[in-house]
Amino acid sequence: MKEINIISFDVPYPPNYGGIIDVFYKIKYFHSKGIKVHLHCFEYGREEQKELEKYCHLVYYYKRETGVFSNISLIPYIVKSRISFELKNNLLKNNFPILFEGLHTTFLINNFKDRIKIFREHNIEHDYYRHLALAEKNSVKKLYYLVEAKKLKYFEKIISHADLSLVLSLTDLDYFKNKYPKNRFVFVPTFHSNNEVVSKPGKGEYVLYHGNLSVAENSIAAQFIINNIFNDIDIPLVIAGLNPGKTLINHIKNRKNISLISNPSDAELSELISNAQINFLYTNQATGLKLKLLNVLYKGRFCLVNSKMVEGTSLRKLCVVKDKNHDIKNTIQSLFNSEFLPDYIEKRKEILYEDYSNENSFNAIIKGIKQIN
Repeated sequence: MKEINIISFDVPYPPNYGGIIDVFYKIKYFHSKGIKVHLHCFEYGREEQKELEKYCHLVYYYKRETGVFSNISLIPYIVKSRISFELKNNLLKNNFPILFEGLHTTFLINNFKDRIKIFREHNIEHDYYRHLALAEKNSVKKLYYLVEAKKLKYFEKIISHADLSLVLSLTDLDYFKNKYPKNRFVFVPTFHSNNEVVSKPGKGEYVLYHGNLSVAENSIAAQFIINNIFNDIDIPLVIAGLNPGKTLINHIKNRKNISLISNPSDAELSELISNAQINFLYTNQATGLKLKLLNVLYKGRFCLVNSKMVEGTSLRKLCVVKDKNHDIKNTIQSLFNSEFLPDYIEKRKEILYEDYSNENSFNAIIKGIKQIN
């Protein structure tokens, strides 16, 4: 394969959230392997990015049709708002494989009978939206998430038109193989910015929790940690992330051992991860692979998680996994006084380079494409 079309659900630069990180570093890695990328991306708030031209042969932008009219449909909003016949015409200008990033971009997937069509899963979307509904307190938003979840569950079968599907986690792989037994699915972990494990031996002076704090799931997790874990632990906790809400800010007020860092730059966040004694990652939603988990394992010292954070991955053996509050508290106090040893770093290299490197993910895609027909 020398050229490929990639349809991205958003402009994949800067790579500062979830699936967009996977898209950007996939593009960058394809470019490094001499593959010409024809990038098609939907624009809704992010501007056109010159940086993408460094790694793409061509870049096309399409306006996402947001608003009420895109909601009045049996087609999920995340799909309906990305329907573009200009996109179809541009895809017909060549005969290269088409990679559909996320269910969001798959409306046209059954329109190209003589082309190699690849679906990249970013979530089991109806499960993801159902969990968003559970975490949402606003009744209007909750209803939207529930309705969208039902639409997505029905719409998902469109992926049966793909010749190859790339799945993020082993749990998701089981789900898709059982539901669509005639399809070809391949486990391809997320692409990411890390090329080597750079964790520091020794000790740090704080525990770090980080995430996009404007997302209800992450804000709720941060509040849980404050109220149930660090309510009687006198160890410094740093909470860092994008756009924290007033509720979270109020939870942190007057907590002497807890500090908040709002909207850190990529460099600042990397430093926070690297210098922490413990990176504490907690989630109530076991969907996909959490990119921040990979970042922590490539850059940080001890990684403490709950079971849902490592579900469907082979990363459990690199983390300390605890679920009960008293076990988490005892583990934090124990790890905070422990040295992070060079041996731990070597174990990370062995597992991460084997299962979660960009090179292996790239090779899995190329092998899957070669097996079509």
